[in-house]
Amino acid sequence: MKLFIRKAIFMVPLCLSFTFVRAQTESGQNKAAFLKFMTYYNAGQPDSVFALFSAEAKVKLPLDKTTAFLAQLKARYGTMQDYEYTGSRSEFSSYKTVFQNGVVLLQLSANAQQEITGLYAQPYQANDVKNVNRTAMQLPFEGTWTIFWGGNTKEQNQHVGVRFQKNAFDIVITDEHHQSFRTDGKSNPDYYAFGREILSPCHGVVVSAVDGVRDNVPGTVNTLYIPGNTIIIRTDHNEYVFMAHFKQHSIRVKEGDVVKPGQLLGLCGNSGNSSEPHLHIHLQDLEDALEATGIECHFARITVDGVRKRNYSPVKGERVSN
Repeated sequence: MKLFIRKAIFMVPLCLSFTFVRAQTESGQNKAAFLKFMTYYNAGQPDSVFALFSAEAKVKLPLDKTTAFLAQLKARYGTMQDYEYTGSRSEFSSYKTVFQNGVVLLQLSANAQQEITGLYAQPYQANDVKNVNRTAMQLPFEGTWTIFWGGNTKEQNQHVGVRFQKNAFDIVITDEHHQSFRTDGKSNPDYYAFGREILSPCHGVVVSAVDGVRDNVPGTVNTLYIPGNTIIIRTDHNEYVFMAHFKQHSIRVKEGDVVKPGQLLGLCGNSGNSSEPHLHIHLQDLEDALEATGIECHFARITVDGVRKRNYSPVKGERVSN
């Protein structure tokens, strides 16, 4: 499955779906493109599937790779039998798709012309196993921030449908009016979180650091490099901390560096699939997101809405600090 999933994606290099969105309804253009994809896939027409792609997507996944991907997908799973819309994440719509030989989570984005601009696939798995961190974790910042997405329900957390990041947090800074920006929110510096220091939440070793992705204009997203500027830390308990959307050229560590709690990693940004400056953070049990399962992150000591707590995992709407 690794092979077809990696080839299926227009989001280089990994099929990730980090999001910070407010969309809750199914996109009509995404549904139309999905149904066309389903028809042409089942009919064994790779040329027709390729014709659905946008110009940029055709460059990212040429016809030969598209044909190979579709052949591998059909060899493993057979034809598509049924589907269920499960939610929207930024420009992507998610579909629990029943094939002859298994169930796959397909996520697809399309433009106004119903051309496919992004495609993501992974084996569908229900989130029925609770997995809690062994690593001692602290919040990776100073001051008080607000949990925008966090918790175990779809209402609290739009990440719950994706296995490796099902317990993720998206965190912003808000003011007394519950706004995350000072004036009109049209520029990154207008957001309280933009440029704030992001610190290591634990002891560990940096296993990946990406630092060259441009920050988005607020309200737009980069669906071609979903996580944006990213740091992955392997903890002393072999758990993996995934932190995304750093500011371009702000990362202060490199692969192989040993880090300790409170050490500066970089600055909060708006890179990748992010519509406004924020921090995405989650724990997973393996480095490879294609094989990993998310770990519910409990912080050893944390202040939540003014109340001191121990070993607590915050949820949407709570204001938190160390």
